[in-house]
Amino acid sequence: MAAPTLNLVGSTTQRKRFGVIAAVGSAALLVAGCQIMPGQTYVGEGTYYAGDGSGNCSYPAGGGVLYAAMNEEDYEGSLNCGAYIEATGPKGTVTVKVVDRCPECAPGDVDFSPEAFDLIANRVDGRVPISWHLVSAPGSVGSLSFVVKDGSNPWWIAFQVRDHANIVTTLEAQVAGAWVPLERQQYNYFLAPSGLGTGPFALRVTDIHGQQLVRAGITLSPTVVQATSLQFTRH
Repeated sequence: MAAPTLNLVGSTTQRKRFGVIAAVGSAALLVAGCQIMPGQTYVGEGTYYAGDGSGNCSYPAGGGVLYAAMNEEDYEGSLNCGAYIEATGPKGTVTVKVVDRCPECAPGDVDFSPEAFDLIANRVDGRVPISWHLVSAPGSVGSLSFVVKDGSNPWWIAFQVRDHANIVTTLEAQVAGAWVPLERQQYNYFLAPSGLGTGPFALRVTDIHGQQLVRAGITLSPTVVQATSLQFTRH
């Protein structure tokens, strides 16, 4: 299946990567290092798997039935956890949330929940050609929240961002007046391996479009969902 040619404003050259026509130029410089970018269409094969909405992204089960696992290459070490993609197959189109990784999937491939696969293909087909692209979270997703990982303490702590409208690229903690980036883990938490003290903490989160949101007052309360009134602008 041939990948479509992209016409992105500011694009100067194009290169083919794993079945994807990826524009190179100012439009691809929203965030350095990101392979999957807004405004680009990717192609691969769609399959389905039995799951419960949890997975390598460390989200709780039961978050809905329209979810998917991203191939290892495009999972990007959990960068695309919580991303929403709109995928099109032989039968139709569906929007799903990325909640897991698929180590055996080839670049461009997406492994869907059975309910999501049913909307793009007949389940009996098993494997079908698809195209997909990033979208912002649907309007039903409210404000983003933070979760401190179980086992966190003043000497080791990790944070997760949930319900973000766009891909989260970085999470920083304020330390002595300076913003310090935390280390992203494959299980979709941002880690301060030497801890940050007893808190409360001020965190700054950046999305793939470069927008930044700051939330102070995050407490050392492992597993508690700490809601905010913040959300990224949808695109």
